[in-house]
Amino acid sequence: MQRILENNKKWVTQKRNEDPEYFNKLALGQEPRYLFIGCSDSRVPANEISGTGPGEMFVHRNIANMVVHTDMNLLSVLQYAVEVLKVKVIIVCGHYGCGGVAAAASNKQYGLIDNWLRNIKDVMRLHEREMLNIFDEEERLRRLVELNVIEQVHNLSKTSIIQNAMRSDDPPKLYGLVYDIKEGLLKDLKVDVEGFKRYEHIYNVLEKTH
Repeated sequence: MQRILENNKKWVTQKRNEDPEYFNKLALGQEPRYLFIGCSDSRVPANEISGTGPGEMFVHRNIANMVVHTDMNLLSVLQYAVEVLKVKVIIVCGHYGCGGVAAAASNKQYGLIDNWLRNIKDVMRLHEREMLNIFDEEERLRRLVELNVIEQVHNLSKTSIIQNAMRSDDPPKLYGLVYDIKEGLLKDLKVDVEGFKRYEHIYNVLEKTH
């Protein structure tokens, strides 16, 4: 902890040397353009890999970057980001080499987290035919990372929060990205959000009642 406190002081000194008003400006409030939903993995720092600074990106992280409809933490972050902060872009970002995805793909028990990882197994079930046709284990896991991101973007589309936002004049845009730790690059999966509307008759909800 002493190391963290010392590093914090060095960071404060560096920022004040660069801009004496840096912290005063931050204290005025935040107007982030982006909501980043990413993995809790310590190798995937949202601001660093996206080149954004404090105040530019609202962040939510959990194991394997999941959008689970019973997760009140995620839903609270999403609603606040969309309805209060008025973010313009929502990103679901996975990463190759994700331990959560690898754990879900195995048949081992890990304890309480198994209930969370069950959601990734549902992704495997939805795409079982494609997964069975990938024989290289590393490639299969990389593809599962991608498919998981795609499904989580679709899960965003299913929420009443996003559906209500889409009725506004300036709705947020949804993106699915994958971070390659070995290369440091982000890959846009070009998730077809519009194509998912073919299920609108199932997932569509009416406007909020007041």
